[in-house]
Amino acid sequence: MSTIAKSVDPKYTRIAIAFLPFLLVASIWATDFVRANNFVLNVNKVQLFSFLESSYTYFYLHIFTFVPVFLLSFDSRVHYYRKWKYLLPAVVIVAGIFIAWDVFFAEQQVWGFNKRYLSGMFLFGLPLEEWLFFFTVPFACVFVYECLNYYIKADLLKSAEPYITPTLIVVFLIIGLWFWQHIYTSTTFLLSGFFLLFHYLFVSSVYRSRFYFAYLIIWIPFLLVNGILTGGYTQEPIVIYNPEEYLGIRITSVPLDDSVYNFLMLMGIITLFEYFRPNKTGQETPTN
Repeated sequence: MSTIAKSVDPKYTRIAIAFLPFLLVASIWATDFVRANNFVLNVNKVQLFSFLESSYTYFYLHIFTFVPVFLLSFDSRVHYYRKWKYLLPAVVIVAGIFIAWDVFFAEQQVWGFNKRYLSGMFLFGLPLEEWLFFFTVPFACVFVYECLNYYIKADLLKSAEPYITPTLIVVFLIIGLWFWQHIYTSTTFLLSGFFLLFHYLFVSSVYRSRFYFAYLIIWIPFLLVNGILTGGYTQEPIVIYNPEEYLGIRITSVPLDDSVYNFLMLMGIITLFEYFRPNKTGQETPTN
């Protein structure tokens, strides 16, 4: 627990930080009226690839993401397959929250899905491929996190973490409040800011810096995969956005908001993953 938390009553601070963001987000959702059928199909292009013009493009992305990691999971050093029993409940819990969020935003037309690139199977308004996203992507990203922890012994951002975390908290909360009228931006940045604040006050910092480093590495393939989803490599985007509900800043074709959304999802999963497993990061000795 940080020294800041020692100066306040932990019980009431936890309650306040846990419920305040949901009250803020609920008020945003209640007052923000989203314009229907206001999606953007013309986005920045990196390079068009004809083989991506398929009704199974989104599904193929899951195969590309999952299969190589699954095969590498049985590596005799990292032993990723042994950690699935701790990873699965973490993924299921976080996926449940994000899927509910996804269903609501799709219904409100904050974002949508281009049927041109989908298999056609839907559940609660979401394509099957979108459901898979919350399982295959975390599966691959946590694998990267585990590999980095094994092969890079030094905690490269440990000394910077006490400065990185408060900075991120302040930046996320300011952006979330300043862009109150953009429902995707405000929801994502406020929830990320408050979650980090809770983490900073009440959760051990032993793996936080390692997560930040892993996220920087993960961000590279994230831009590629999400670049395909957002139309950087296809004639039209697979995931389409209402331009009035996000910041309007794109890295290639990827909305900046997506990077923070992914950050929040992965940090939630890593937090539970570290909580569930008996040997915590920074305390375990790798086996050969």
